[in-house]
Amino acid sequence: MVSIIFKLPDGKSLAVKAKQGMTLLEVAWENHIKIEGVCGGAMACSTCHLIICPGWADKLPKISDEESEMLDLTWGRLNTSRLACQIRVTDELNGMVVLVPVEQKNLLDY
Repeated sequence: MVSIIFKLPDGKSLAVKAKQGMTLLEVAWENHIKIEGVCGGAMACSTCHLIICPGWADKLPKISDEESEMLDLTWGRLNTSRLACQIRVTDELNGMVVLVPVEQKNLLDY
């Protein structure tokens, strides 16, 4: 199991355990972290936007052109923004910190 830390829009942090191979979107949903993911993880929207904390972004696979185009549609995109449906959990990500952007809080009731 791999530990992933989600920093929530309300300022709280939640450390969760994840199985290798799961996407960060699946990890969030399994742990009742409210990330929208309208398309269900098919990379057809940008509603599962997360911000990867510095130092971790370079441990992820390179962003695809398709993912980058989807992120262009989201509010608050940063250099380390990624779609939660496109990041698969690996051992190398143990301890990774991700921020759930404020727009997720505006869309959903925390």
